[in-house]
Amino acid sequence: MRRWLTAFVGGAALALTLAGCNAPTGLDRDLVDDWPAPVAAQQFVPAADVCHQTTQQVGFLTGYNPTPCTEAHRVETMHVGTLTGPAAEPGTTPLPGSAGMRAAQAACDKQVNKAVGADWRSGRLGLTVVLPSPQAWSGGARWYRCDVTEIVSIDDTTVDLRTGSLRGSLSGAAPLAYRCFNPKMVKDDIDEMVPVSCTAKHHAEFVGVWQAPDVSYAEFSRTTKRTHRACQSMIAKYAKVPDNSQLDFRAGTIYYQPYEEEWKNGNRGVQCFLWISDRDLTRSMKNAGTKGLPVT
Repeated sequence: MRRWLTAFVGGAALALTLAGCNAPTGLDRDLVDDWPAPVAAQQFVPAADVCHQTTQQVGFLTGYNPTPCTEAHRVETMHVGTLTGPAAEPGTTPLPGSAGMRAAQAACDKQVNKAVGADWRSGRLGLTVVLPSPQAWSGGARWYRCDVTEIVSIDDTTVDLRTGSLRGSLSGAAPLAYRCFNPKMVKDDIDEMVPVSCTAKHHAEFVGVWQAPDVSYAEFSRTTKRTHRACQSMIAKYAKVPDNSQLDFRAGTIYYQPYEEEWKNGNRGVQCFLWISDRDLTRSMKNAGTKGLPVT
């Protein structure tokens, strides 16, 4: 098509010359330079503050069908950012554990925590970092999407339909925040953390998210005593009791750690719980002091 237009314009210019006609007003006899410059191609970038019916691991354009968050949906895009520097190197879409994936994860953690009002891991929320498809990345796309979902429980990451935004869901009344639980034990392992009201009989309570050091997953898995001790310190701060050796006689710990791939991508959030196995609790241990958590 481009070659055909050039030939046609050249022919028209030749005809004008042979006819000896004056050029009409506004023409300079050089028609080729009067074509407007082509518009630069616009790279697709997804929108923030929209929701989606289905989850995505890769941001294929064919699967992009945003919907208002007031309608039934499963996913909410809370932030869209752009990777730069080493994280945006050409080649393939960033792989798990790469500089690009870690940069996107860190940015999403920060933006989502701000949006929901607390560390997103402190409630029934899931966070997925969505990157462009390989084809889009090769074409220059460098965006990342921070997609948030409401999950069934800390043990069940199934995503159900919901309506309304998740912004502020972990602040104020915090309807999705983790609170008190009854651990369902199978031998010495936690099979399930059953959520209950803190005024009902219970044996465990969520106390916070510990940010583990940036070590290999193998080293983290070997140093379980360090994780236990870190969660103990969170218990001491939460319950307002001394952070000393007597903590071993006040409460035990339960913790949930990231999966290995999450760890490689930069997720260092360990969910810590206090655990009382030998008596029933019927109130929250937040600010309970030494009377609430006595040495036993």
